[in-house]
Amino acid sequence: MTGLLRRLRRRPEAVSARGLLQPVGPRAIQVGAHQVTTAGGVARTLVVTGYPAEANPGWLAPLLNHPGRLDVALHIEPVPTGVAASRLRKQRARLESARRAAVRGGHLDDPEGEAAAADAAELAYRVARGESRLFRVGLYVTVHAPDEEALAEEVASVRAVAESLLLTVEPTTFRALAGWLATRPLGLDPLRVRRTVDTIALTSFFPFASPDIPHTADHEAGGGGVLYGVNALSRTPVFWNRFARSLDNYNSVTLARSGAGKSYQTKLELLRLLFTGARAAVIDPEDEYVRLAEAVGGHTVRLGAGARINPFDLPAPDPADGLQGLVRKVLFLHGFLAVLLGAEPDAARTAVLDQALLLTYERAGITPDVSTFNNPPPTLGDLHQVLGEHPSPAARELADQLVPYVSGSHAQLFNGPSSGQLSGHHLLVFAVRHLPEEVRAPAMVLALDAVWRRVTTGPRRRHLVVVDEAWLLMREREGARFLLRLAKSGRRYWCSLSLVTQDADDVLTSPLGRAIVSNAATQLLLRQSAQAIDQITETFLLSRGERDFLLTARRGETLLLAGHRHRAAVTAVAAGHEHHLVTTDPAELAAREAEQEVAER
Repeated sequence: MTGLLRRLRRRPEAVSARGLLQPVGPRAIQVGAHQVTTAGGVARTLVVTGYPAEANPGWLAPLLNHPGRLDVALHIEPVPTGVAASRLRKQRARLESARRAAVRGGHLDDPEGEAAAADAAELAYRVARGESRLFRVGLYVTVHAPDEEALAEEVASVRAVAESLLLTVEPTTFRALAGWLATRPLGLDPLRVRRTVDTIALTSFFPFASPDIPHTADHEAGGGGVLYGVNALSRTPVFWNRFARSLDNYNSVTLARSGAGKSYQTKLELLRLLFTGARAAVIDPEDEYVRLAEAVGGHTVRLGAGARINPFDLPAPDPADGLQGLVRKVLFLHGFLAVLLGAEPDAARTAVLDQALLLTYERAGITPDVSTFNNPPPTLGDLHQVLGEHPSPAARELADQLVPYVSGSHAQLFNGPSSGQLSGHHLLVFAVRHLPEEVRAPAMVLALDAVWRRVTTGPRRRHLVVVDEAWLLMREREGARFLLRLAKSGRRYWCSLSLVTQDADDVLTSPLGRAIVSNAATQLLLRQSAQAIDQITETFLLSRGERDFLLTARRGETLLLAGHRHRAAVTAVAAGHEHHLVTTDPAELAAREAEQEVAER
């Protein structure tokens, strides 16, 4: 120990470190051959001398999450580019010399040598192009315990974890003090047991990914995803990419009881996806996304408050589509009118309505010929007139039911050409809060149809379609069918449908609802009520621990079911400016309004 302190005195950078030893270290320390003893117990340091051939991001998390007390230190020393190039050149020369000697001796090819030569050549080119750098890295682990017997058990447990990670660890025999100092927050590395790694390998050392959720790096699909939060157990960041090509689809479903934080989590992901270049549209029944849209330069469409969507609007003409464009629109109008009128159509009504819809388009000059799609589309009033001229009782009954929406109290919302521009915005929010509950569901269907036309026309880009309070549509059979069609067709247009609801019964008790859930590769479950937990457990095949987690979860804690096999308990985290945009806590909003009023005075 005296020799070590003498060397510290000679090094100016170490003198300040020795000064730091007083506040961060014990008052006295006893050094043995294998461990050091302090007033808090005994400690032994292990040095990592061997590493796995390949490592994924977050691979060290099992060691960092060990339940015992560990000090893990990673010492990084960059290698100058010139030195790195020279060393790689010598290494390639040695490997090539060994290969040629083996050929002259008549030996078989060495697969390991060939692989090492190829890796060295690839790394040399990356360093030469400036795409990567070399670093000398030392990894040390100090294990603490109250006594020597407990220390032996802890060291054996840590060794087992290290071996499971394909790490080779050795004790610092007769260098116990140097190992203990190497894991103190002093920036000292007296051991200097180093391994040379490149930039990509070095990044995998850091706990920037959760081991429970795979790192879905996909540059063509939006990088490695967005931050969902931190792992509730390991406290490591959880990133997830709903647009990863490895997934069966891009859809998600979020189920939670009221006040669990489902909209908060959804808005956080939406905001972060916007910064990756995705486009988004939101069906917002409670005006929870309006403030967010205003902050990021989005556009809000307030249906019923001066904004209207014509149900008869057609998609952009597509010569390759031919007759199907008009046929699909007529089929949509059948479903929309079923939701609007709130009645299951029988055969007679369906036949009459189909004839009337085609005739309505024909009178407006629109035929299956796509060149006519540029003509002004008809309106609901035109359909009412056609039905009124039809002699059948079913037509007259349909015409009578359309009166409130053509010339009555809801005419402003449904009858007339579309108002407002729905294209060219990276975020589009359809606010339906001020609509009567009776017409919210049909207004949401109209908004979704407008969004779908936006998704299917123009250049292909990542689209996120959020339907908040989806139970408003799920309780309508035709509304649920429309959502299912969107869920099944979205992948081919690079579109993700995100359903958010607080009423699990409307989703899980119907065949259509269960089909929508099965078509969601990303599933988020927040706090559940005791009355709904049994059905949630059965549907999502939850374990006993996951069931108890959902019953006791705090606000913002989420069980993320990603893909087929990956599950993680996630706690939402937001930066200050993000929280300001996404929170809807009434008390917090009221306090802000009060502060603003005081400032204005």
